[in-house]
Amino acid sequence: MAKAVRFYETGGPEVLRWENAEVGEPGPGEVRIRHGAVGLNFADTYFRTGLYPAALPAGMGVEAAGVVEAVGTGVSHVREGDRVTYTGSPLGAYSTERVMPAEHLITLPDGIAFETAASMTMRGLTSAYLLRRIAALDAGDTVLLHAAAGGVGSIVTQWANLLGINVIGTVSSDAKAEIARANGCAHVIVYTRENVPARVREITDGVGVPVVFDSIGASTFATSLDSLARRGLLVCFGTASGPIPPIDAMSLAVKGSLFVTRPALADYIADPAERAELAGEVFGHVAAGRIRIDINQRYELADAVTAHRDLEAGASIGTSVFTL
Repeated sequence: MAKAVRFYETGGPEVLRWENAEVGEPGPGEVRIRHGAVGLNFADTYFRTGLYPAALPAGMGVEAAGVVEAVGTGVSHVREGDRVTYTGSPLGAYSTERVMPAEHLITLPDGIAFETAASMTMRGLTSAYLLRRIAALDAGDTVLLHAAAGGVGSIVTQWANLLGINVIGTVSSDAKAEIARANGCAHVIVYTRENVPARVREITDGVGVPVVFDSIGASTFATSLDSLARRGLLVCFGTASGPIPPIDAMSLAVKGSLFVTRPALADYIADPAERAELAGEVFGHVAAGRIRIDINQRYELADAVTAHRDLEAGASIGTSVFTL
């Protein structure tokens, strides 16, 4: 019998239930996949709390890797036995196996383990569009990256180094500062005791940075704006501390004709060709060892409640994954 995590009401981690699940045969355009590992992302908590609406009852999770066990009619880009990974699918990744639309699947290179893929597909594709699609950055440029010791932060920092881009990373503790430095941050700011905009100005000789990558949201929005150079771009790609506040357009002009964007990964992988290109680039770096994926926490899927509690308490560092 397959097992899955589901929730019947929104709320805290305690609403998650580990239960038996019936898995049928795939219909047209669908596959049945047996998971080898499942991703754990902060965005999962948004569905559980209701910040992201979902029809209830619902499964949990949008990222996993495994093997295709059966293929429905009309599916041509994957076959039975293929190793695959995915992100952004309908909720339900917190499961041992499932039936799902085949369109979301990405073929997984043999050199990348299921745990690695499940821990990095969303983060890797996010890093890919941040560095390769959002802004034209050149070697020698300096950017500000919040949560530099996190899952996306560690990939962005390593990839930026490959491109010759300098990263100023912000972290909450000295332990996370060491991780950020190990990943290649040129400068690290411990925001709990340092003034972020002041340090950024000091590092950049008063100019500021052309781009800020901000996955934190509410608590960092103001300091992110104040760290930008004239005509700089604030990329708000996450809301770990809450939604970003309403934007005062005139304040953007006063602060230097600034730009703000709130991108979503779904819009950068909606086109299959672009998704394949971004995935090929990030998986190529990982398979070649140019980007290292460190898994810092592993949980049993049955322990999803504990995993969510750790995630929201900031008790986890870097990347986490559910093992099967």
